[in-house]
Amino acid sequence: MAVLAFVAMAACSAQYRSHGFVPPEDELQQIVPGVDTRASVEDLIGLPTTSGVQKDSGYYYIQSEVKHFAWKRPEVVDRTILEISFDQAGVVTNITTYGLEDGRVVPLQRRITRTSDGDISFVRKLFGNIGALNLGDLGGS
Repeated sequence: MAVLAFVAMAACSAQYRSHGFVPPEDELQQIVPGVDTRASVEDLIGLPTTSGVQKDSGYYYIQSEVKHFAWKRPEVVDRTILEISFDQAGVVTNITTYGLEDGRVVPLQRRITRTSDGDISFVRKLFGNIGALNLGDLGGS
């Protein structure tokens, strides 16, 4: 009975999952603005989670802590974004850290390409065509 109560309580506890990567502070101390380049940053702390859209944009390392609890939607409880900015020559100009308190959570959404068939599935199309088959059309003329 005690085991059952323990399992029931464990199932109702929140689970926290960490996603992404932000380098530790001791590794960031090795990066010198005005000296280090994109290549040396990659060698020191690894490739970024993402980079800016423009060629001369910065590197972004992103780490999120997400709380999962029972039937509720997952909730982002902590997010750290490390931005390393570069000049046009690819030399580090600044290192900035942002958290949830600096902005708002932007939900990432999947983009789905809609077809002109509407919401008709492949299986529904397949079975819909079975009744349209006329055996007289199969014979040679």
